[in-house]
Amino acid sequence: MDRKLKKRRYINGFDGIRTIAVMGVIFYHLMPYNIQGGYLGVPIFFVLSGYLITDLLNQELQQNGRIDILAFYKRRVKRLYPGLVTMIFVTVAYITLFQRSLLTNIRQIMITNFVYVYNWFQVIHRESYFDKFGPQSPFTHLWSLSIEGQFYLFWPLLLTFLWVVIRKKQPIFDVVFIGAFLSALLMAVLYKEGQDPSRVYYGTDTRMFSILLGAALSILWPSTSLKKKIPNVAKHTLNIAGIISLILIIWMFFNMPGESALTYHGGMFFFSLLSAIFIAAVAHPGADMDGLMTNRLFSWLGKRSYGIYLYQYPVMVFYEARVTNIAGHPWLNAFIEIIIIVVVSHLSYTYIERPLQHFNYAYTKDTVLEFFKKNSHYGWKRLWGTGALVIVFLALLGAVQQPAASAVEGDQKLQATIQKNEQKVAENNKKDASETGKKKGLKQGEENSSKIRNKTEYKASDESKPTVPGGLNETMKKKAQSLNITAVGDSVLADGSVKLQDLFPQMYIDAKVGRQMPDAIAVLQSLANSGKLADSVLLSIGTNGPFSDDQLKSIMDIVGSRRKVYWINTHVPTRRWQDQVNGSLSMASKKYHNLKVIDWYTYSKNHSDWFYDDNVHPNEYGLNYYSTYIAKSILE
Repeated sequence: MDRKLKKRRYINGFDGIRTIAVMGVIFYHLMPYNIQGGYLGVPIFFVLSGYLITDLLNQELQQNGRIDILAFYKRRVKRLYPGLVTMIFVTVAYITLFQRSLLTNIRQIMITNFVYVYNWFQVIHRESYFDKFGPQSPFTHLWSLSIEGQFYLFWPLLLTFLWVVIRKKQPIFDVVFIGAFLSALLMAVLYKEGQDPSRVYYGTDTRMFSILLGAALSILWPSTSLKKKIPNVAKHTLNIAGIISLILIIWMFFNMPGESALTYHGGMFFFSLLSAIFIAAVAHPGADMDGLMTNRLFSWLGKRSYGIYLYQYPVMVFYEARVTNIAGHPWLNAFIEIIIIVVVSHLSYTYIERPLQHFNYAYTKDTVLEFFKKNSHYGWKRLWGTGALVIVFLALLGAVQQPAASAVEGDQKLQATIQKNEQKVAENNKKDASETGKKKGLKQGEENSSKIRNKTEYKASDESKPTVPGGLNETMKKKAQSLNITAVGDSVLADGSVKLQDLFPQMYIDAKVGRQMPDAIAVLQSLANSGKLADSVLLSIGTNGPFSDDQLKSIMDIVGSRRKVYWINTHVPTRRWQDQVNGSLSMASKKYHNLKVIDWYTYSKNHSDWFYDDNVHPNEYGLNYYSTYIAKSILE
């Protein structure tokens, strides 16, 4: 029999902590380059979960002499599964109807989430948490729930073992804290600067330190043993510690990017310690922090924070797939998305999470039979049940129809084009590298250009090749043949790379899908160190996110003042940062005399027929305009 715990104290301020955490995560996902540390809301959830779960288990152990592990599992399943399962089935049903390109690997995604190992699926499939441009999965954020699920599975067993073997608080605290430290150390060791940090970001082994810090706090700071009446000095100390930790938490929300080396070399561990201090101050009834974090809004949002977290990504992914000009009104669209997320999570909390958490599943059979009776007392409510069955059917249909690859033809064509371009450009780069130290003559340049043209999809004699108004004149063509250029960029440059090398046979191109500013800085520094940076540098960076003034300065410092820099601005209306990137480049062109911005955005913004369905990458037709416009901007 599951005996209830005595003296359970509901700490209202914890709803405030949940609200701050979930707000940080949502604003990070909506504006990842404004609230660049908002992802740190997840470690707050981890520390809080570690504290609360350990606190409850310790209470049960002290009052009952044992932990009813099966009863604990049942409580966790009833609390978490209804919301999670509903969200997954609803999301997959929507995908089946409206965004079938997201059905790739959907069976594995569903199963790994149901058994709480989805984070390792993401690690194995090398999914990036930080690539904000590529196709976004509505399930990306569920990695954290898998880590918590794994914790819930093993922690009652491990905690029971610790109390049986060690028995004393301080040694148990030491063991748990050392475990947290080793997890943080593993994160620092496995992190590789210049590489996508998603492995250490998703890994249970490298993220468990936040949960363990909360667990360690609970061992020394049990909620039922904290006294309301404490000396004024202790009270003031707790208040000051709580306020300082809260200020630092908010400051780090804005100033600790998820791709910074400092984040993984102790930064996230320090943040988790701050979260533990903040939670300790709020938990203590003798301090004022509980009252500070308690109000109606925080209480309402905090109770729905699980649903808010569940539905944030699906709402964002589906909304932004339909609204193609997010960049035109970024704040308005963000506001609308937040409203949708809150409404959906409230419905989930009211009609799914709470009722099913308290439902007696022993009466499941009777409930189902009553539901299907002709004169059922459920009445019109059976419409909800019918809708649920339709959703389950659509989700299972999508799982059965799981494609081997993207179902969007445009995506497939773009990916094939970029892959083919990467191979051709690598061959051309290698060919150029083999002739280092030699100056190519005009005749030789023309021959190389002819070879490249013959390999491209459109040949000069092909009647289907579009006529591009205002093409290069003979003087420009000759100049282009002998001009040495180093080009570094993202997938848009990769898309147009062969066309550009067609016009500039001696152009060296390093373009990669998903490339962001830190990666570009590393590439340019490597080229500069090896003496391979030409006097003319072409950059195409900004499609995948904005950059800081310091990062732009790093680029210009690497290039130096004697080289000419041509920077292609962005046409990415589906992302909020389009205007931010273009504005930054416009300001920079006034500051650096050797920087010229190639205004591809203005030139192309009214020509949707130049682009693939993503309205970002030029299609085969648009590439002719793209390459010619860039060439003219460089040569004029």
